[in-house]
Amino acid sequence: MYILRIRMRLAVEVAVALGFSFAAGGVLAAQVEPGGALFESKVSPVLRKNCLGCHNEQTRSSGLSLTSRESAVTGGNRGPAIVPGRASESLLIQAVQQKGSLKMPPGGGKLRDEDLKVLAEWVNRNAPWPEAANKPAAGSASPAARHWSFQPVKRPAVPEVHVGLVRNPIDNFILARLEKAGIAPSPEAARTTLIRRLSLDLIGLPPAWDEVEQFLHDRRPDAYERLVDRLLASPHYGERWGRHWLDVARYADTNGYTRDNFRQIWMYRDWVIQALNRDLPFNQFIVEQIAGDLLPQAGRDQIVATGFHRNTQLNLEGGVDFEQYRVEAVVDRVSTTGRALLGLTLGCARCHDHKYDPVSQREFYQLYAFFNSIDELSGELSEKEARARVFEPTLEFGTPEQYARRDAVRLQIAALQAELAGYEKRIDDRFDNWERTIPAEERAALSRETLGALRTPPDKRTEAQRKILRELGRRLDAGYQQRTEGIKALEQKSPKIPHTLVMRELPQPRSTHILIGGDFTSKGVEVQPGTPAFLPPIEKQGPAATRLDFARWLVDPRNPLTARVTANRVWQHYFGRGLVPTEDDFGLRGAPPTHPELLDWLASEFMEKGWRMKALHRLIVTSATYRQSSVLRDDLRSADPENHLLARQTRLRLESEIIRDAGLSVSGLLQAKIGGPSVFPPQPELGGPVPESGPWVADKGESRYRRGLYTSLRRGSPHPVSIAFDQPDAGQSCTRRGRSTTPLQALALLNDEAFHEFAQGVARRIVDPPSLDTRGRLDFAFKLCLGRLPEAGERESFERFLARELDRFRTHPDEARLISGNNGGKDPAVTASWVAVGRVLLNLDEFFTRE
Repeated sequence: MYILRIRMRLAVEVAVALGFSFAAGGVLAAQVEPGGALFESKVSPVLRKNCLGCHNEQTRSSGLSLTSRESAVTGGNRGPAIVPGRASESLLIQAVQQKGSLKMPPGGGKLRDEDLKVLAEWVNRNAPWPEAANKPAAGSASPAARHWSFQPVKRPAVPEVHVGLVRNPIDNFILARLEKAGIAPSPEAARTTLIRRLSLDLIGLPPAWDEVEQFLHDRRPDAYERLVDRLLASPHYGERWGRHWLDVARYADTNGYTRDNFRQIWMYRDWVIQALNRDLPFNQFIVEQIAGDLLPQAGRDQIVATGFHRNTQLNLEGGVDFEQYRVEAVVDRVSTTGRALLGLTLGCARCHDHKYDPVSQREFYQLYAFFNSIDELSGELSEKEARARVFEPTLEFGTPEQYARRDAVRLQIAALQAELAGYEKRIDDRFDNWERTIPAEERAALSRETLGALRTPPDKRTEAQRKILRELGRRLDAGYQQRTEGIKALEQKSPKIPHTLVMRELPQPRSTHILIGGDFTSKGVEVQPGTPAFLPPIEKQGPAATRLDFARWLVDPRNPLTARVTANRVWQHYFGRGLVPTEDDFGLRGAPPTHPELLDWLASEFMEKGWRMKALHRLIVTSATYRQSSVLRDDLRSADPENHLLARQTRLRLESEIIRDAGLSVSGLLQAKIGGPSVFPPQPELGGPVPESGPWVADKGESRYRRGLYTSLRRGSPHPVSIAFDQPDAGQSCTRRGRSTTPLQALALLNDEAFHEFAQGVARRIVDPPSLDTRGRLDFAFKLCLGRLPEAGERESFERFLARELDRFRTHPDEARLISGNNGGKDPAVTASWVAVGRVLLNLDEFFTRE
């Protein structure tokens, strides 16, 4: 009891020394100087002139506000700004005196000596602050928080219109805007265009000619809607829309950075395809990817889904600081979540408060805290431990037989390794005696570092030199080499069990600190998981918010961003531009929506229909707006050249993978298998050093003809044709691909080995029916490649071209055999001439453009 009283007395003395007093009821209250003459007359002018421009309630640069005593004592990202009664320990005083790394005010200036004395005296006198001045200014909430996208999603009324065809409410919003501008919508596109457009948009494959004919002859009122439903039910739908999401998820088959080794994560890609095909509600789609491992009784699929945030790059170069690159991975997860779901450039707040949006650096690291306790390579591990568990955590998919065989091999390896360790000791013990016996010819072949170590007396060698010589001794010892080769042979016998990278939380969470300037070595104050204050609060299921709470917050209907961003991005894929053109920036620097009411109506409809993606797709593609012709009318060239008002559809060049898929489809070579490991179609030989992931060896058999989605994606050396057609950098999240036009694209389609094979496949399909004459074959070629018959002028041009090519190949039979390839016993000259026709058709703008 005596000790307790002593402790209480000491606590009171410390509190008084810090400028606190006991108010009525025993509450510890701030003690301020009556009248506050020093503060009002001398301190306040200094703060207003030099500090409050950046450190106010609205700006809070570095998380610090100096508008009240409480906020100054609480401090910012670096901790308390003042310690009442102790100026020398106060960060504010150190900064203005410019004694440490932090020098204020910024820009190279310095406070006057008399101002420095005033501030130090004020803090030493317990930082008195008059009550009237000890309150934040009224209305201190940031005006940025009133930005349109940060307001709740409200379902607007559907406007009435008097012109144009209305098929669903989307058309009401579009036509109302066109009516106001005095612009008429475009007529509906031809049926051949509609089926090709729908097929490319929904499944990423052109329609077969029999499908086109069936649609042309289907006169039922709901023929179009039936076509939409059939395509949405296709397993290829998941492949088409999975490609869009994998861009956002920065999916790749290698780690990135210089070494760019392979990783196994294709099961995550399969999960995306399957989830989309079964129309998993988008809110659940997101929760499982962000925190599927934390769901109660999480199943394998839900854990595989967490590969979304294991798609970060991984640096395994020698000498790297694993903690630095773990921090980079966590930062990437926050930034990707912001771009993919919130439409915010959260990464801009890593080093300082966001310059435009109401996201402070503290709030960035509160979001960072949700991902900071994922089990992965870190500075907490030794080099040896890190190398041993490079890809953990993973989820394996082996059979009982595979696990049993691997366990048996591991036991044998462990026994050999134990025996090898003893043998290494014997080698090391006798090395000093036989190092002098190394033959001269072998010495001549040694490196300069090794020779230097040999010439250094044993008692003066560094640890690095001793390590070099130990390795040399083992390399020259035959017994050591039998033993090591035996272990390698056993490792080769161990079954290769399929696995995928997943997320797993550490048993004990890491503490999270603000990183000053974004530097992983410069830790500021500790923060807890949390979300930005300008958005609805997160609902916690326990004492502290978890990654699962965060995942659910992302898709909470009260969150104004996720549904808007998602609906906008889906719209973008159908029209080439979102209703918000800056699809990954809904903040203050982003573009405003062209149709704000339509955007909110789509977002609310999306949520009300259970976050069903297929319902959203069906709604858009069945609208009259989507079904318009894409022909650029003369009146629109000046009235709306960029098509912001959507008085027509938009012509879109296909993505690199879909151009490949279209070629595979029309050539008859496409292997339609869904899912599985990545494949290696042929690619041009590239110069330069071979990456550590190994040379590109083209597959044989069906793997050679899989869809572009399954082509192995190397971050360091992507497929050259994919690069030519604007495949994004898989090192970061991509929410919209660019569409360039370059000569390299024409060269790729004309000369790439894969596209030459596609042209050969087209030719074989054309010449195969023996009953067709030249005219019939040309009609068939157009049906295969373009889904229509040739026009009169096209027919005449192609017939002349065909005759010229046939004459050339008749006079050059060796070239004809080379070009025609395996033609099934047909005339090589005839086949080769049709290969040439196929190459022309596959290079037409119409072939690789979606009308």
